[in-house]
Amino acid sequence: MGRGKLEKFAVNATRANVVEPGKENFEKLKGRWNSDFFLKDQPLILEVGCGKGEYTVGMAQRYPEKNYLGIDIKGNRIWKGSSLAIEAGLYNVGFLRIFLENLDQHFGEQEVDEIWITFPDPQPRKRDIKRRLTSPRFLAMYERILKPGGKLHLKTDSDLLFEYSLEVLQERNASNLLHTFDLYQSDLQEHTMGIYTTFEKKYLDLGVPIKYLQYTVS
Repeated sequence: MGRGKLEKFAVNATRANVVEPGKENFEKLKGRWNSDFFLKDQPLILEVGCGKGEYTVGMAQRYPEKNYLGIDIKGNRIWKGSSLAIEAGLYNVGFLRIFLENLDQHFGEQEVDEIWITFPDPQPRKRDIKRRLTSPRFLAMYERILKPGGKLHLKTDSDLLFEYSLEVLQERNASNLLHTFDLYQSDLQEHTMGIYTTFEKKYLDLGVPIKYLQYTVS
């Protein structure tokens, strides 16, 4: 492991806006994020696989009346998102470092208001289908922690992942399913919120259409 990563991990260990293994509060916030972590009791929004946290921080800046958590396993990415939040003086945003497979171990049933999945690895090999973040096992987990009426959003450049996700959601009779194969040429553009991840900027520059969907948990 490079020295730079070790230094970032050491910084993460001191930051109040980062929750990770080894910290006292790591396994104590399930069902208590708004009372024990955030300063205000507000709607709780997750970005799973948040990468460097641009989307998490961007949403927190735009909507101070909501609380945001970026979730990823990469400590150096968490460091970047944490740094962006601190530089912006934001107190309604934090970061949780876990494997996404363990998400529901850290949130109570119906604790979360919305979940965003932004540009995840499409896991193109058939043997990795279960690892896709919109596979049935992940959707079932999200639906356990989302409140009734809560929403799940997906943004991706991948046709394969998007078509797979639509098929799975249609099979599950997902409520209020909205989707577009070209977000920036659709009537769903309000959901861009003017926020772009590093991957999104890259694909837009290449002329790759951004796919988007959302549905409501009943």
